[in-house]
Amino acid sequence: MKHFLYSLITILTLAACATAPNSRVDEVAEQVPKEWSASVSEAPIDHAWIDRFNDKTLESLVDEAIEHNFDLQAGAARIERAEAIARRTGADLQPQVEATLSGARNKQNFIGFPLGGDDGNVDSSNVASSLSNNFGTSVDVTWELDVWGRIRAGVSAAIADIQVAQADLLAAQTSLAAQVAKSWFALIEANEQANLAQATVEAFQSTENSIRSRFELGQGDESATAAQLRLAMSDTAGARADLEARREDVARTARQLEILLGRYPDGAIKGRRTLPDVPPQPPAGLPSELLMRRPDFMAAERAFAAAGQRTEEARKAFYPRFALTGTIGTQSEDLSEILNSDFGVWSLAGNILQPIYQGGRLRAERDVRIAEEKEDLAQYQEIILNGFNEVETALAIEQYLVRREAALADSADSAVEADEQAREEYANGIGDFLTVFATQNRRLTASSLLITARRLRLENRINLYLALGGDFRPKKS
Repeated sequence: MKHFLYSLITILTLAACATAPNSRVDEVAEQVPKEWSASVSEAPIDHAWIDRFNDKTLESLVDEAIEHNFDLQAGAARIERAEAIARRTGADLQPQVEATLSGARNKQNFIGFPLGGDDGNVDSSNVASSLSNNFGTSVDVTWELDVWGRIRAGVSAAIADIQVAQADLLAAQTSLAAQVAKSWFALIEANEQANLAQATVEAFQSTENSIRSRFELGQGDESATAAQLRLAMSDTAGARADLEARREDVARTARQLEILLGRYPDGAIKGRRTLPDVPPQPPAGLPSELLMRRPDFMAAERAFAAAGQRTEEARKAFYPRFALTGTIGTQSEDLSEILNSDFGVWSLAGNILQPIYQGGRLRAERDVRIAEEKEDLAQYQEIILNGFNEVETALAIEQYLVRREAALADSADSAVEADEQAREEYANGIGDFLTVFATQNRRLTASSLLITARRLRLENRINLYLALGGDFRPKKS
């Protein structure tokens, strides 16, 4: 916030000489669906979508990442650079004042005065000469009158560049928050998968112990029981291997999250045991102004506006330039008199500079700016198109993920019931091991897929928040 206020003061200071370019959203209005309004929203980006997950740990992690992330620090430095460039550009609108203090001592010889001896040679000791001092002070003023607005166009472009840098930083902050949230949910999923793998090892071990007991007691066909025992032992070993793989996922995901937080990646961060519930879905009939407030939309629009001002600046470079110059000061042979107004001197002049021939440089510069403006327009249009696609995609995927999660939940419930029934029948001697084997693996697979589906829904909700420019709530009138 402190840096934002400083940026605002910089822009307001420059606005005394020039203003930020007007919005150019109307020039791409035809790309917005007819049922949506193409107006620009003044609502700021709402970062409160993180709160929708009701996870205080996640909120603190996002704050930590924004404070310590190096990419964001680089983005803040780019804002400072843009502000300095804008101040440098705006200085051309003001009179340029320089103060000078000068001093000189000169000796001049007059050869031939007086004349030399009879032989015509000059006696150097008799050459006439003079010594003179010249001391002076002056204040020189130069001021280019921006009659056509060429300089003001450059300043407006520089102000727009500040706004681009600010929007880019905001976009980076929003993206970082999303990355932290996704990594946090991935860590929670990894923990859940590891816990599921641990429970699976225990279940498989229990089945192995039961078969081993039958084998040792000589119950059933000995050869069949021996084969079942080996298969059960294989299942248990495979479950242990899967458990270690899940623990590896936990360690790797934890370190990825710590890098985003700016921490040393020692894998010390711990996730919660279960994933949070998915927040409510955004309501239907969202206005398009929610997308127009996206940081990447704002950055693209400001870049397009800046390009337009630079094109205008290049066009006005063909016009005459008017300048005033003035000097006031003192000049004396005595150093003690340079501050005496009786020895004051001054001059005032005006000039007009009209470019006539520069080898096509001005025309080439204008053509470069026109091409850059076309490029920025195309990029702005592409960003808008991608933005609407992101919203439509996230909304479309949501319905598939909901049905997928529901189906997997039913599958997991049925697999649990089947596994418990198969175990009970096997313990009572009326079931077979192959059924237990099948139900155990089906239960593991269904439960694992259900956990992943819940995490995917959370990620898709984050994608939707980002696509809508933050939260889904429009600004209240």
